[in-house]
Amino acid sequence: MRFTSILRQVILEQSRFEILRDALTKPTQDKQGNKVKAKMTPQEFLMLVQADPTTKMNNVDPETANSKELEKIKAGKYVQWLIKHYLSPKTERQPGDSGYEKEVKQAKETFMEDLYKITDDLKKFVRFKGRIQGERDMNKLTPDQLYDAVKDFDLTLATTTKAERKSAEVHPGAKLVFDGDNWRVVEIKDKGAVGKEAACFYGGNNQETRWCTSAPGASWFDRYIKDGPLYVVYNPNDTDVAPATGLPKTRYQFHFPSNQFMDKDDRQQDLVTLLNGPMSELKQFFKPEFAKGLTVGGEKLVIDSFSHGAIGKFIALYGLDDLIGNLPSTLKEFQIQNRDSKNDVTINIPEEIGRFKDLNMILLDNCIVNIPDAICTLPKLRFLALINNPKLTSIPDCIADLPSLYFLNLKGSNNVEVPESIKAKGTDMGGGMWDLQD
Repeated sequence: MRFTSILRQVILEQSRFEILRDALTKPTQDKQGNKVKAKMTPQEFLMLVQADPTTKMNNVDPETANSKELEKIKAGKYVQWLIKHYLSPKTERQPGDSGYEKEVKQAKETFMEDLYKITDDLKKFVRFKGRIQGERDMNKLTPDQLYDAVKDFDLTLATTTKAERKSAEVHPGAKLVFDGDNWRVVEIKDKGAVGKEAACFYGGNNQETRWCTSAPGASWFDRYIKDGPLYVVYNPNDTDVAPATGLPKTRYQFHFPSNQFMDKDDRQQDLVTLLNGPMSELKQFFKPEFAKGLTVGGEKLVIDSFSHGAIGKFIALYGLDDLIGNLPSTLKEFQIQNRDSKNDVTINIPEEIGRFKDLNMILLDNCIVNIPDAICTLPKLRFLALINNPKLTSIPDCIADLPSLYFLNLKGSNNVEVPESIKAKGTDMGGGMWDLQD
């Protein structure tokens, strides 16, 4: 009986890889017979299998192996756990919210990016499971909880003094751009080897932090630096330091183009909370960085959320008036669409919108209660859409005098009293739409 049990286990181990591969990487059909896209690519599946330190590859190279050779791979005991957390990442948005699918995609990319860290954590879990305090059932742990369970093994003590740290020079490839009472900001802009060395140093060569950009043998630094600078933030007065660099163990890395604001454990931080709270000293300093990402090519502003993304954070920190004030005067398209399923937000468009003389299109969807007269000073405005705004009751008479305006759309804004000047000039096309061509 014992031999039979062992044989059955061997067969299960050998087949787990094939069963999982087929279930996850091949298209299926729903009850209506419609084709359903595979949950992941074969490459993604192999990466997850290899990330499990208990997987037995049996000298098989998955990149060159044929189907027969792949059958020799024995998927490890944590593969299904890895797959579960890859397919169901933690997100701010909920299904149905605008931008949810994009956020899920980004979360999956980040999961793959950090896969080597999870492998290290799994190795520690296997090695030190008997010494771990608290939950030891892997199926009840998230990747973050796994890291918390194993992160304190093999810690070392700091040896440098506060005076030594205070007088330390900035590492080549980096620049000290802010040195305040409580916070210091180091900027890394160099895209070459010197910049990468600086990123590795300030991240403690991926030992003092879990930032992928600080891993000497990885290429993640190149991926991020091409889109914009990295900012390393820490308190120079912190006496709890790491031995290799002499930097405080508690530090942060910000990358505005990817909307990633990470602590030393590479966990996303709420930057609004930080800059409105303990990092208020840095609020104005980082304002230009937020402003850089507000438009597309300096010509197009698109807001589809007041609570997510770089623009949502900017509004939460500085307000809508400040947002308008920091937009480039070259703006040609201005779109605000409130698509948050649980966010009933209404805003006031400031008079300052009149400074964008190149604007040719304005779309304000489910977000406004009034329109300023300054909108009538936009000589190139061709399309004006004020849709789905039930609290909007009036619009300026002077809209009829806009020299380039072709089309006015008030669909869904049923409480608006259309001025007589527009009725006299335009053609009512029905449904709140007006043709204003002469």
